[in-house]
This record gives sequence, C-alpha cells and structure tokens, in this order.
Amino acid sequence: MVRRWHGLDEVPADWGRSVVTIGVFDGVHRGHQRIVGTAAELARERGLRSVVITFDPHPDEVVRPGTHPPLLTSTARRAELLGELGTDVVILLPFTVELSRMTPDEFVQSVLVDRLHAAHVIVGEDFRFGHRAKGDVALLRELGDKYDFTAQGMPLVANGDTISSTYIRGKLAAGDVAAAAEALGRPHRVEGVVVRGHQRGRALGFPTANLETRPQVAIPADGVYAGYLVCDSDRYPACRWPAAISIGTNPTFEEGTGQRTVEAYALDRDDLDLYGEHVAVDFTERIRDTLKFDSVDALIEEMHRDVARARELTRED
Repeated sequence: MVRRWHGLDEVPADWGRSVVTIGVFDGVHRGHQRIVGTAAELARERGLRSVVITFDPHPDEVVRPGTHPPLLTSTARRAELLGELGTDVVILLPFTVELSRMTPDEFVQSVLVDRLHAAHVIVGEDFRFGHRAKGDVALLRELGDKYDFTAQGMPLVANGDTISSTYIRGKLAAGDVAAAAEALGRPHRVEGVVVRGHQRGRALGFPTANLETRPQVAIPADGVYAGYLVCDSDRYPACRWPAAISIGTNPTFEEGTGQRTVEAYALDRDDLDLYGEHVAVDFTERIRDTLKFDSVDALIEEMHRDVARARELTRED
C-alpha cells in the first residue's frame, strides 16, 4: 500500500536508496503516468523503493502569486492518483519561499541525496528546478555524477501523442471533455461540498447537487454534460451515479448575475440528501451549450431531452 508523507521530516532515518521522480503532476495525465510508472518499474527491477515528489501549493502560487493556471486536480486527488501507479511513497513537499530560493545544487543535496538517497531520478524532459528555475535535466545529470545517482528526462508522451496539462486545460475551456478525458486517461473531475442553492431543480422535477468548488479549479465551459456524480461517505459509501451536469449562470432565471454554478442531477434519483457531503463530478461527454429559454415550460422540455441524452451516453460508457 502506498505511503503518503507530508514533507521530508517524515522520511525514516533508516531510509535506503530509492528511485525518485519529481514534478507538479497536475492532472496526473497519461504522460505523467508513463513517467511515474517507469520509475516504479525500475525500482522493482533494482530491488529499491520508488518515491514521487510533488508540491503543495503549486509552485507558481509562491513564486508568482495569482498567476498559476486553473488546477486539474486537488492536492488530495493528485496524491491518490499518483499512489495508484505502483509507487511506494508519495511525498507532498510544501513549496515555500525558502524552497524556491534553493540553488539547484542545494535542492539536490538536501532533498534527493541527504533525505531520499536517490539512486536514479526520472523527470519530464522539460523539468526545471532550483532558484529561478536555473536547473534542467542536463544539470541534474551533472549533479548526479557528483552525488552518485543517475538521471533521466522523459518526454510527456503516451502512445506517440505529446500530452500536457496546458492542452487539457484548453480542451476543458472549450467544453471538449471527451478530448480531455482521452489525454487524462479518465474523465476530468471537479470536487466540492454540496450546498443549498435556489432549489429550482427540485421544483422543476430534477433535484440537483449544487457544488461549492474551491477557487482556481479547472471547470469546463458553460454547458450541459453527461457524466457521473460520485460520493464516498458514511451515508453514501462508494456511490457513482449516472448524471446530467449543468455549468453556467442559469440565464433563464438569473441573467446578468455572472455567478457560475456546477450542478449535477443523479439520473432518476429524487431520494438523495447530499447537503454537506463532499462529492465529485466526472465529465464524460458534452450535450449542448447553455441556453436562455423563453419560458420555464420550454426549459423543462429541454431538460427532459438532456436527461435522456445523458442516460444514453452513460449507458454506453
């Protein structure tokens, strides 16, 4: 079972040599999966343990506050996904101002050598590290010669396709959740706590879970989608319901407010009490754009068509 450590202080004093991979790994997409999987396989071959180092918060939040891109995965979700790839340990390394000011040599010595006793380091070929991102893969190899480890940079590709978190964010911004899922290797997920909204969905016959999402989350473009509403709590353990999902400002009722909402209707379920529950929404296919209807009756008719389409798409999934 994968272990999770929050910072280097949790590394045991008797920790042996290991194979290490480092990165933000936002989204843990198929390119990331290939790198982490390669590291885990190499560790098994050499009888070593594999370690993934990722950062919390996003480095850009510390180095250039307010500039980091919308996040594809929460910190907890990222650690969970990394842990499913065969690695032994996931380290959530706090990214601080002090860490950002380390020279490449200081970072390698204090993190990779003194604490993790790295025998081999695998990173993405565009990996940068150290103060002002002065370190690259070539320098990492030089430092490996100095400190007795080998280093390898790998392209972020899967099945011959170059994959990046930036590409996935672009697809989500365009509403192309199917293309995003292809690059991720799974549906894109948005998480949040269910809060009380205007409860119009219940009045219209489609009770929805209204998610309160965290800031800086990558939310797909406004529209209606097919997907799944996911919950794993004491009341609803390991539940995954087919769902119709709406993102937008509810223009039929609230034109001009500009407040975007993420709402999910679990198909054919009017018995769920999800208020206060932490849930997730997985997006599989886009159904249509967000529209303003001339009447509530016209909206209800369209919602019935949306639900029928969502049912069809999730049945095929």
